Amino acid sequence: MILDRILQTKMARYKHPSRKQRLAKKHKQTRWAPFWTVLKIYGKTRRIHPGRHTRVKRSWRRTKTKA
Repeated sequence: MILDRILQTKMARYKHPSRKQRLAKKHKQTRWAPFWTVLKIYGKTRRIHPGRHTRVKRSWRRTKTKA
C-alpha cells in the first residue's frame, strides 16, 4: 500500500511544457501575499500571517491539483 502511494506521486523528470505551465500557475496562486497587505488591511497592531491573504489555499499533501 505504501509502495503504491509512492509510485503514484512520482513526478516526471522531463515535463511537458503545458503541464509545467499549469503547475507554475498553481504555484503562483498559493504563494503568500506581500507582507504590506497585512499592514494595509489590519494596521500595525494585528499580527496575521500573510498566507491568509492568498486567493487559493491549498496544501500539496491534502488537495491534489490534477494538473
